[in-house]
Amino acid sequence: MNGLRGRLDSGELGALLRQVYGGTRTLRDVARLTGGSKKGVYRLTLDDGTSCVLHRWDDAENWWPTAAEDADGPFAPATGLDLFVAAHAELTATGVRVPEILLLDPDGDLAVVEDVRGGSLEALHAREPGRAAPVLARLGELVRALHDRRADRYGRPLTLAPADAPPPQTVVRDRALRHLAECARRVPRLTAARDRIAALLDTAHAAVAPRSGYALIHGELGPDHVLVDDHDRPVLIDIEGVMFFDPEWEHAFLELRFGDTYHQLAVDRQDEARLRLYRLALDLSLVEGPLRLLDGDFPDRAPMRSIADHAADRILARLPSG
Repeated sequence: MNGLRGRLDSGELGALLRQVYGGTRTLRDVARLTGGSKKGVYRLTLDDGTSCVLHRWDDAENWWPTAAEDADGPFAPATGLDLFVAAHAELTATGVRVPEILLLDPDGDLAVVEDVRGGSLEALHAREPGRAAPVLARLGELVRALHDRRADRYGRPLTLAPADAPPPQTVVRDRALRHLAECARRVPRLTAARDRIAALLDTAHAAVAPRSGYALIHGELGPDHVLVDDHDRPVLIDIEGVMFFDPEWEHAFLELRFGDTYHQLAVDRQDEARLRLYRLALDLSLVEGPLRLLDGDFPDRAPMRSIADHAADRILARLPSG
């Protein structure tokens, strides 16, 4: 039995499971699932083979060093039971499939949810691309439904920004400039190009026209954050970052993560100026974030380094020649 990183023991887990299933079954195994960097995600298997998934938000489960400049606003750390519950409610109201909640324990910052056993869309596409294609098509429908849910202010569902807050493109630009300063401190080839990258950010920001009204977005919707259920339906996970924002922020991430299959998720009438700004800002975050994560004891280090290196390549490739 693989133990939890923090303080929850098998007796406490058994008590949780009795609330979900009654007292007739016992805990057989606990296995940590891969991918969670801000929370612990564990598969709990009972003696009759039934399984569920435990989400646990606790400092002991969070690998991320704190970034003080993102302490609030739409890019505040996406961690906590309250964010999970609010996001789950928004997605469910939109008709988006998410794992069913079986138990919430606010006192322990815990949630027990349905175990969707079909694996990730990423794994299915690598193993059976023909079977993954209709799942991708269904995901495209979900993304469009998600983005049809609107609000007149941006932010997390529980903390929408005030009406006089800076517009999203300014929030993104200012955050990207902070990320650039950190990237330039850590990555010599970005140090040499810092002024040119800053100028490119300012030019891209200046080209964005004002807008009112924002879409509900997942915020980090890669194929590893989509599970496949027994009916080949896509199920969204890692939902704490759900917020109302420019849909172009989502699509900048989608096109990067889905690559050749992105066309099944694409939509018409996107703002190309916003996309240009958000692609650059996203890549700066994909240098700064992984390198900050590696300041701690995060175990899966090589992929994080690779993410940062490839993002740095894309940043430099966007600079005008000469």
